[in-house]
Amino acid sequence: MDDQAEMNEPGPLTADAGRARRWRLAIGADEASAALSSDDKRLSAALDALYGDGTNAAASDPRKRRGGLGRSAPRVAQWMGDIRSFFPAQVVQIVQKDAFERLDLKQMLMEPEFLKAIEADVNLVADLISLRSVMPAKTKDIARTIIADIVAKLMQRLEQKTAEAIRGALDRSRRTNRPRARDIDWQRTISANLRHYQPEHKTIVPEKLVGYMRKQRRLVDLDEVILCVDQSGSMASSVIYASIFAAVMASLPVVRTKLVCFDTAIVDLTEELSDPVEVLFGVQLGGGTDINQAVAYCADRIERPTKSHLVLITDLYEGGNGQELLRRMAGLVRSGVNTIVLLALTDQGRPGYDPTMAGSVAALGIPVFACTPDLFPDMMAAALRREDIGAWAAGADIKLVRAGAEAPSHPAPSAI
Repeated sequence: MDDQAEMNEPGPLTADAGRARRWRLAIGADEASAALSSDDKRLSAALDALYGDGTNAAASDPRKRRGGLGRSAPRVAQWMGDIRSFFPAQVVQIVQKDAFERLDLKQMLMEPEFLKAIEADVNLVADLISLRSVMPAKTKDIARTIIADIVAKLMQRLEQKTAEAIRGALDRSRRTNRPRARDIDWQRTISANLRHYQPEHKTIVPEKLVGYMRKQRRLVDLDEVILCVDQSGSMASSVIYASIFAAVMASLPVVRTKLVCFDTAIVDLTEELSDPVEVLFGVQLGGGTDINQAVAYCADRIERPTKSHLVLITDLYEGGNGQELLRRMAGLVRSGVNTIVLLALTDQGRPGYDPTMAGSVAALGIPVFACTPDLFPDMMAAALRREDIGAWAAGADIKLVRAGAEAPSHPAPSAI
């Protein structure tokens, strides 16, 4: 524990200070203790949620109340992210296994009746995805079934609106008498067939249809959308929604879609987009964050900047090189890439984020804001039309981060 955790200290510790710190962490840190750094307090809270027993202390002193990972706490994914940020992979596996056994998570997931009784939403998907590495085979099958059901419901809710908003392949200046059903111009069709009105049936029998002619677009001419998504624990819901939108967009023949997820590693899930459930099982929720590395990966794969749209979904807490990230994003803007930063893609739309980095990104002329899933299709359609996203956001009553902003609209995410 100590070697990895000490990496989070702002400076080197003396031998005595290092020993004292380890003892404080071993016996449990008081949240009000000034002797520990904020990272150490996060580490202590994450461990206490699993191994601590603060019930009596919390009852006698509310200031010592600890968060837990019991059945009533749905935010396992964020806790997993905190654990991954402090420990190497081998230790994370041990801690996850302990959580799975000690906190009855295994029993919860093995009881279909219990799962049917709780609200199935994106938070549950995030928790199941976070725990899959320590699930028995039977439990994984149950989890996959639950995830598939939730994804199907979300697809039903979001697919039609997304397709309608983004399918911008109609050339409304040209007409055809052999349109597809969804391309029929009903007003012109009715006007052209009024003489075929059938009084006995009180309807018009159209002799010919009038509709819009579709543009014939080669694959090379299509706009390309890259969704680059932070998969740290605090972004769990955003990852799930982004994956579903990527799958929907990938099914549309009018745009090329890529999905890249990242923490300190990069996972390109573009080839899995035909199966959104498989995409989610490829996500690794939690861990650190290297946004610069992920943006570099995406930038290297952009061939036609003026036909490309990069949607970076992250809270902008950069664990890598922040200055290089800003230079890289400035280069994307100069090259003509339509770049947008979403601080969250959630139903609440109320993110915690790094205000300094957000203000610096906004100063580059990049729109920085949070978005709900219901508004995302309209936002994406406006982006594909190269409209002013700031004006679109104002019309949707969304507040953009100002250049040089100094304070977040909401607090940064913390440990459970």
